[in-house]
Amino acid sequence: MLDLTSNQLAAVPRASLAALRAALLRDAGPSAAAYLQEAGYAGGEAVFASFRSWLESRQGGAPEELDLEAFEQRATEFFREGGWGSLKVGSLRAAVATLDSDDWAEADPSAGLDHPGCHLTTGMFADFFGRVADQPLAVLEVECRSQGDGRCRFLVGSADVMGRVYDELGRGVTYEEAVDEVG
Repeated sequence: MLDLTSNQLAAVPRASLAALRAALLRDAGPSAAAYLQEAGYAGGEAVFASFRSWLESRQGGAPEELDLEAFEQRATEFFREGGWGSLKVGSLRAAVATLDSDDWAEADPSAGLDHPGCHLTTGMFADFFGRVADQPLAVLEVECRSQGDGRCRFLVGSADVMGRVYDELGRGVTYEEAVDEVG
């Protein structure tokens, strides 16, 4: 079992995450996403250090040394054990990785949001996966159970690529088309 205390982590009920997001959206409007992303990014280092320790305790090797299949399996075990949910790792073209989850903890299917809402996660994943890749990465959630989708889908790539994908989305194209345009 994941030892939260020794890894500088704390368990937070899913209902608390949903209430925090709802209050921030209500009171801070569009700025809420940035606040939550910043908080998630700040915790990414501790989550990554915890993942590294967790792997070592299971003789799993270093995160950056795992092949994709082993990484996906271990990351899913780690995040599920931490209460976050499962992950499926994939890619769209060569420049964008995908992270899919049909049970991600930050999502609230009853929220009825107009846009993806796992903002804390996007910040945490940017730091976490940037450490795995040993380079800065950006994360964009493009499907979310909080807006009625069947899964949460996060795109992970360089800041340049993800910025271009974001710009294309702003022009009204689908994320698949946006990735095709920049890939």
